[in-house]
Amino acid sequence: MEQLLKSDFYYDLPEELIAQDPLEDRSSSRLMVLDKNTGEIRHKVFRDIVSYLEPGDCLVINNTKVIPARLYGAKEGTDAKIEVLLLKRRENDIWETLVKPGKKCKIGTRIIFGEGLLVGEVIDIVEEGNRLIQFHYEGIFEEILDKLGQMPLPPYITHQLKDKNRYQTVYAKYDGSAAAPTAGLHFTPELLKQVRDMGVEIAEVTLHVGLGTFRPVKEDNVLNHHMHSEFYRIEQSEADKINRAKTEGHRIISVGTTSTRTLESAADEHGFLTEKSGWTEIFIYPGYQFKVIDALITNFHLPESTLVMLVSALAGREHVLHAYEEAVKEKYRFFSFGDAMFVCDLSK
Repeated sequence: MEQLLKSDFYYDLPEELIAQDPLEDRSSSRLMVLDKNTGEIRHKVFRDIVSYLEPGDCLVINNTKVIPARLYGAKEGTDAKIEVLLLKRRENDIWETLVKPGKKCKIGTRIIFGEGLLVGEVIDIVEEGNRLIQFHYEGIFEEILDKLGQMPLPPYITHQLKDKNRYQTVYAKYDGSAAAPTAGLHFTPELLKQVRDMGVEIAEVTLHVGLGTFRPVKEDNVLNHHMHSEFYRIEQSEADKINRAKTEGHRIISVGTTSTRTLESAADEHGFLTEKSGWTEIFIYPGYQFKVIDALITNFHLPESTLVMLVSALAGREHVLHAYEEAVKEKYRFFSFGDAMFVCDLSK
């Protein structure tokens, strides 16, 4: 395949269908069930997911935790307002960041946050104009961040978030993401207990989601797009659960594109896993042969995004675009706080 056009993944989305606020009850969002082989569509409610799960299935969730990564400060000695977004921790107190406005942040610039509770010093300028900032503070960085930082909501969400836990899965464990693994936002503790009680295995992986997940594809030929890199980790106990389900002929069901990218990055050519951590830049688009996952729970993604391409790799571009047209017609809610889709083989 020499060429794959970005425009092949375009669909028309009315702006009012972009969900601006999370629902009161996480599991009451709608669920579109899509047969990846036939394109058949069913309309359900998210908690109905249990009727599509079977004992022995392995549900794989991403237990990363979103950090309140957006900080507002002022340039030392001036009133110049500076916004800093933490992208990735390079080492201890040095972070790669996105700063606005960049022109005010030359090397050596010091930025004061929370009346001096936290001070950042620009020590380098790296690719794409990102700044390396060394932070100085007294106490525990995470606690200071919790006090001063805001959740880095995606650019298409304009409403303020009343409760920052709503942009967090109920099973979030390890700090490190600049965006939530949104497919997991639909699960409640009660629903997860119901899934476990059915005899479905739940395996956890970690992938710290970067803001690159929102970066638009600029290349007309998708194959020229360079994926951002994200850190992932799989522990042996969790790899064992996935391998066992696979060996016994059960389905591996990925909750979200981030869990999918983790599994497909870490697996050997037979789809088996061992304990592993590292950085992945995997880009999954139609033509990709999945090694691990059989089914996917995911949200509705932006037109022409790498995420729509990943879902299209699993279910076929025509099926996916038809399902999205149907979702628009039925007024589903889109993107991070929106409704969900379950891509599976309904004949099994």
